[in-house]
Amino acid sequence: MRPFRFGAVAGYAPTAEAWTGLARRAEQLGYSTLLVPDTLRTFSPFTAAAVAAQATTTLRVGTFVASAPYRSPAAIAWETSTLHTLTGGRFELGIGAGRPGSEADSAALGLEFGTPGSRIARVAETLDLVKDVPILIAASGTKLLRLAAERADIVALGVPVTTTEDQLGAKLDELYELAGDRFSELEITMNLAAVGDGSLPPWLAAQLGSDPNDVVAAGGTGILTGGTSEMIDTLRRRRDKLGISYISVNAQFMEQFAPVVKELAGT
Repeated sequence: MRPFRFGAVAGYAPTAEAWTGLARRAEQLGYSTLLVPDTLRTFSPFTAAAVAAQATTTLRVGTFVASAPYRSPAAIAWETSTLHTLTGGRFELGIGAGRPGSEADSAALGLEFGTPGSRIARVAETLDLVKDVPILIAASGTKLLRLAAERADIVALGVPVTTTEDQLGAKLDELYELAGDRFSELEITMNLAAVGDGSLPPWLAAQLGSDPNDVVAAGGTGILTGGTSEMIDTLRRRRDKLGISYISVNAQFMEQFAPVVKELAGT
């Protein structure tokens, strides 16, 4: 049974002071990592991670996740090696084959998005070049899950917020079959789009593309509701049942989730 650890996912702040302040606050609240998405609507993740690491002392930083189509494998390895050294080993490389809908970002960068097979091959080629850092692979389909089972330290389940616990269990059963004896070496993570007790903020619907209350009503695991003790019980049950011990949360809910982090981190 792995101990719990927690990450905050953030990709933008209006000023440098706000960004470094967010990183320091995450560290103060007991979050293990600050994770930066890779989109054209957020900061460049490697640069943002470097600045966050410079502003903190123990906080780990990572990409969540670097999109393989956006950079050559050698470029990602170069960025990773630099950050590994300059953060004192606090960098985690998260990488994936490109999230749904990211073809437009590739086009804006003047790059070919590629087929699913070519993008997965690009992830594998990147892993061949990256040394000495923890590797997180975001995966959902069988081919990328197989690569994660073979090569990752951390596996992020790339599933919709509407995914139920039974569906998560089925996905993890597949990963277990693919990983075999190596499954016990994998740290399993999932992301929470929102947390909290009571009504969810209206702006969340635009981020999710669906009514968050409908997600909760349907048993979607991407939103965690309830009081502190109820959320703690849910996460403990999921770890016991599914092995999910590394939880990331939308940084806009970082303060609300802090009591859970304080209670569970490291336990």
